[in-house]
Amino acid sequence: MATSPHCASVPSRPSSPWPPQRRRPVVAELIRSGVVTVGETMALLAAERTGPLSHVPSMSVGVGGAESNVAIALQRLGVPATWIGRVGEDSFGKLVLRELRAEGLDVRGIVDPAAPTGLMVKERRTARSLGVWYYRAGSAGSRLRPEDIPEGVLTHAALLHVTGITPALSDSAAEAVRHAIELARRHGMTVSFDVNYRSKLWSREAAGKGLLDIVRACDVVFAGPEEASLFVPEEEDPHTLASALCDLGPSQAVIKLGAQGCAAVIDGEQYSRPAVKVDVVDSVGAGDAFVAGYLAELLADAPPTVRLDTAVTTGGFACTVPGDWEGLPTRAELGILGSAEDVIR
Repeated sequence: MATSPHCASVPSRPSSPWPPQRRRPVVAELIRSGVVTVGETMALLAAERTGPLSHVPSMSVGVGGAESNVAIALQRLGVPATWIGRVGEDSFGKLVLRELRAEGLDVRGIVDPAAPTGLMVKERRTARSLGVWYYRAGSAGSRLRPEDIPEGVLTHAALLHVTGITPALSDSAAEAVRHAIELARRHGMTVSFDVNYRSKLWSREAAGKGLLDIVRACDVVFAGPEEASLFVPEEEDPHTLASALCDLGPSQAVIKLGAQGCAAVIDGEQYSRPAVKVDVVDSVGAGDAFVAGYLAELLADAPPTVRLDTAVTTGGFACTVPGDWEGLPTRAELGILGSAEDVIR
């Protein structure tokens, strides 16, 4: 499928019945553990000082991707995590695989000799303004396909987490995500979905049409207010948005409100949590950290209030350092942001 660097066509619908049949989630079953994620992880070039990119003399090299950010955060919180994706047969691909393995993930990375590893570039235009560019059209990650999803990996996991980014990359990537959901349903897994709308990949209309069936197929959905309005009528009250999302199928809908915290409807009950106050250095990746905090506590069978408390805490941690995932906390560090002491001894 041919696409421009900034827009993908609406993914084709699968021929099998969709959404797949819901089966009882197995989160509480002790024989299941861990999370499987599916998506593209890119090389990341970030300006090392503030100002126009054309005048920045040096850039740092790292990696980043919504699904792998979530997987790393879960791993640091003590939840086994598996990442499935494609990288190019290039130095950036080697970097991605090495970094994810170094974080302890079970990496199911397919090396594609026919396409390059995707690239993300960050420019810090002002002290408070960050610009992000993606170079992922025709990337190895966009060539993900259903055959890349190993069914055996899902048979022992408790939860599958996917985002709305991967379906925007290509028809084959969208089919791979839907295939992963079908396998998860077949094996009684819980399915988590973060809308993660990217306007540089597709229009709101295309995203709303292309992702609605995935919202209907998941158990847990995460969205910002504008993302939620891709599928339900726009509302000022985030709880109304969350309830409308639950009416589509999920039993848990969490509205991410950034600096205002979050609102959620979980099993019919409303919840709210304020954000944790931090000095923001880089907010990219905070939403992924938030999702991981929630999912870690969901898998621990913690009550909704604890899930949301950990979510806003991990989201706050992600904002405190440059990079998508480098500042993510371990479980032992979760209390640091609420500590009255500057020095921990």
